[in-house]
Amino acid sequence: MSDKDLDGQPQDVELQETPVVEKDITPELADDGVIVDSMEQRIIELEEALAKSEAKVAAQQDGVLRGRADIENMRRRVSIDVEKAHKFALNKFASELLPVVDNLDRALSSIDKDSEEFKSIIEGIEMTLNSFTAALDKSGVKQINPVGEIFNPELHQAMTMIEVPGAEPNSVIDCMQKGYELNGRLLRPAMVVVAKPAPLDTKA
Repeated sequence: MSDKDLDGQPQDVELQETPVVEKDITPELADDGVIVDSMEQRIIELEEALAKSEAKVAAQQDGVLRGRADIENMRRRVSIDVEKAHKFALNKFASELLPVVDNLDRALSSIDKDSEEFKSIIEGIEMTLNSFTAALDKSGVKQINPVGEIFNPELHQAMTMIEVPGAEPNSVIDCMQKGYELNGRLLRPAMVVVAKPAPLDTKA
């Protein structure tokens, strides 16, 4: 029989929709929770890996800081060594010049300065001595002539002690040989005579 009614006219046909059954795509968990345990274990492993990485980075940063500090300390030490080398490079040379200055000093002390005969010689010696001391002074070599000062064992060497009326005890009353220092470092102590304290009067 066709889809026409009895009088031959076409009839509407209703189509029935087939119901769609939704499938549950959630993975089934085993009774013992294997999937959950696996995820938790993976998280623990990742956290441990992260902690190790952070510790490694911290150690590397600490190493970098220590390395920088070591380099800075090395630079400072090298700078100090270079400065000292510049300061005291003339140490040996200056020490060898001191006897020359001493001899000129002795020549002036031993010559008769009132004699007209030696006047030109005295002037020549004085000029030479002044040139030497000026050159030493420019190089950082300072003269130590402590007459009238209190005896200082760090700069002076006491050759003898004598009692001098009116002199302050332990004061330098004469300098037998001048001392010298280079940029604050002692090259040679001054050889001096020191005033001895007067003995106490034990008489009643």
